[in-house]
Amino acid sequence: MKVTNDIKYIGVDDHVTDLFEGQYVIPEGISYNSYIIKDSKIAVMDTVDQKFYFDWIKKMGQEIGDRQPDYLIVQHMEPDHSACIAKFLELCPRTKIVSSQQAFGMMRKYFGTEFEDRRIVIKEGDTLDLGKHKLHFVAAPMVHWPEVIVTYDSTDKVLFSADGFGKFGANDVYDGNWDCEARRYYIGIVGKYGPQVQALLKKASSLDINIICPLHGPVLTENLGHYINKYDIWSSYKVESPGVLIAYTSVYGNTREAVKLLEKELLANGAPKVSVMDLARDDMAEAVEDAFRYGKIVLATTTYNNGIFPFMQTFINTLLEHNFQSRKIAFVENGTWMPVAAKHMKAMLEKAKNIEFAENQVTINASINSISREQIEKLAKELA
Repeated sequence: MKVTNDIKYIGVDDHVTDLFEGQYVIPEGISYNSYIIKDSKIAVMDTVDQKFYFDWIKKMGQEIGDRQPDYLIVQHMEPDHSACIAKFLELCPRTKIVSSQQAFGMMRKYFGTEFEDRRIVIKEGDTLDLGKHKLHFVAAPMVHWPEVIVTYDSTDKVLFSADGFGKFGANDVYDGNWDCEARRYYIGIVGKYGPQVQALLKKASSLDINIICPLHGPVLTENLGHYINKYDIWSSYKVESPGVLIAYTSVYGNTREAVKLLEKELLANGAPKVSVMDLARDDMAEAVEDAFRYGKIVLATTTYNNGIFPFMQTFINTLLEHNFQSRKIAFVENGTWMPVAAKHMKAMLEKAKNIEFAENQVTINASINSISREQIEKLAKELA
C-alpha cells in the first residue's frame, strides 16, 4: 500500500488473536504496522508479530525484490512489533539495526544478543540520511515503554509515531470511525502516561506533519488536527464529552433497579448522555474508557464481605492504575444489615488527583424504598 511515492505500508492484519495483550477484546482484530522507505538506502520501520513473519517478508519482497534493506529501525520493543528482529537479521545479514540504547538492552533479553557488530545506537536529535530522505529521531519514553523513539521524515513530512495514535481493529475492516477504538486503545495501553504523551505532543508541535504512521491502525492523512486534539484531551485527563457513566454491580437485582431509576431520573433532568455499564457482564475496558470520557461517574455496588463487590474493586483499581483524575464521583451503596460500600469506594478514590465527591449519596437497605428513592432523585438533580 502506498503511503507516499517512496514510503510503502507492509504491515499485516490479525484476525486470529482474541485478546490483545492478553486482556483487551478485539472483535475486529488488530493490525501490526510496518513501513518501508525506498531511497538510495532502504529503511524498514519495525517488524510485526511473529505469527505473521512470512506474510510480512512476502510484502517486503514485493516492494524491494532481491535488495536487502540497509537499515531496520526499531522504535518499540514490545513483541507485537519486535518479535521478527532476529529472523529478519538472519535473512538479511548486511542490514544494520537502528534503535535506542535501552532497546538494545531489551534485545539481549529477548534474543540473547544486542547485535553489537551491526547496531547503530541513536538518541534524541540524531538523524539518518537515506539519500533524499532524512530521518530525525525523537525520544518518547513511556509512550508506553521506556525505550520508545519516534521518527520524523522531513522530506515527506511523515511522523512514524510508534504506539501513539494507534487503535484497535484490523485495517482491512476499518470504516473510518477512528475515535471509539482509538480511545479504548489509548486509555488501556497508554492512559497512565499522560504527562509523557503531553511531552511528546509538545515536541511534535514543532514539526510540519502531513501524515501519521502508527504501529496499529490506519495511516492518518487528513484532518490531523482532530487526532492531535483527541490525544491532547486524553493525555491531559480533560473531560471529552458531557455525560454521566453509571458503573454498577448487582447480586440479586436490587442495585440494578436503583441504577435504572437513576438513569431515568438523570435523563429526565436533562443529562445529555448516560452510559450504564454492568461490570460483571460488560467489557470492563469500555467502562474504563467511559470513565475517562465523561466528567461524572456514579459507582453503584453492594457491600460484600464488609467491603465492596469484587468487580467494582477491580474497576476502581484499574482506574487508579491508569492515573484516573479530575472527575466528579457519586456513590450508590446497598447492604441489608451494614452498608459500607460507599465508605470503601471513597477511601480508594481519595488516592486519585482532583476528585470531587458528590454531595448526595444513595444508600439502599436491601431494596428501594421511599427514602432511597428520594436520595436517587436528589443525586440525579445534582449530577444533571
